[in-house]
Amino acid sequence: MPLLLLDLDNTLLPRDFAFRAWAEGFLSEFGLPPGDLDWLATIDGGGYVPRSTVLGATQRRYGLDHSMDFLLAHYRRGINSHISCPSSHLEALGAARTAGWTLAIVSNGGTGPQVEKIRRTGLGALVDGWVVSEEAGCAKPDPLIFEIAAQRCGIALTADWTAQSWVVGDHAPADIAGAEATGLRSVWLHHGRPWPELGYRPTLSAGDFPQAVAMVLAASTVPEREREAVRLPAAPAGAAGAAVPAVTGVPGGRAARTARAARPVAGRSVAERSAEKAAVVKPDPVITAATSAPPVTPVPVG
Repeated sequence: MPLLLLDLDNTLLPRDFAFRAWAEGFLSEFGLPPGDLDWLATIDGGGYVPRSTVLGATQRRYGLDHSMDFLLAHYRRGINSHISCPSSHLEALGAARTAGWTLAIVSNGGTGPQVEKIRRTGLGALVDGWVVSEEAGCAKPDPLIFEIAAQRCGIALTADWTAQSWVVGDHAPADIAGAEATGLRSVWLHHGRPWPELGYRPTLSAGDFPQAVAMVLAASTVPEREREAVRLPAAPAGAAGAAVPAVTGVPGGRAARTARAARPVAGRSVAERSAEKAAVVKPDPVITAATSAPPVTPVPVG
């Protein structure tokens, strides 16, 4: 059964929108300059800066007497009260389920806040399972967290499980690097940004979550030999948003991923797993398709 592994914040849920809504209310409640909204959004770093760093800097900037525990509780209540799952995202999940896909959420973060988001937004009833890094004891891009997600959904880690699985996410170092290290195909939500990394790249690039799901469903109907035949067009050196050139001398494609996946996970030694993580396996070439049109054409990422 095909498996779709989904990031939570800024993929399924518009987390940055909820943060700005909380920050705007925070500034108003404490009588702080409303023009500092962009400052808060900048230091937040899209949620990848530790909360203690963000709130500590906020506390010092405004000379707040409130404790860190108070500020953290205020933040968590506020952001979760503003977050919701867009109806278009819910419809995309329904389309994937109707097409026979198993759905799992794979999120880095604290267990309590992330699970609360999943439940408050109704996502818990729409997916087959989820994994949060704190409770799992590992985080993206570690392949182990994707393997845990698959197993929680009843997917056996057999030789072909990676060939039938995709990752969708917005954060290159966590979501796309994790897919690369695990041997999974991926869709990167670019949100208008150019692709930022040089050592790896996603299989597909999409502007939003519904488009990403549509692209995965369309790509899954393309015969394997046709997917392997697609190649990126040459891009001028230094071109903005240009696709990253392939790493030469490194095995890629389904054969390499299948051979690697065929080895029992439980039986791999630490040295073997480390060696596998170090070997960069290129994903299938970057292809894109409009949400409503299945034809697949190669374009640069971003």
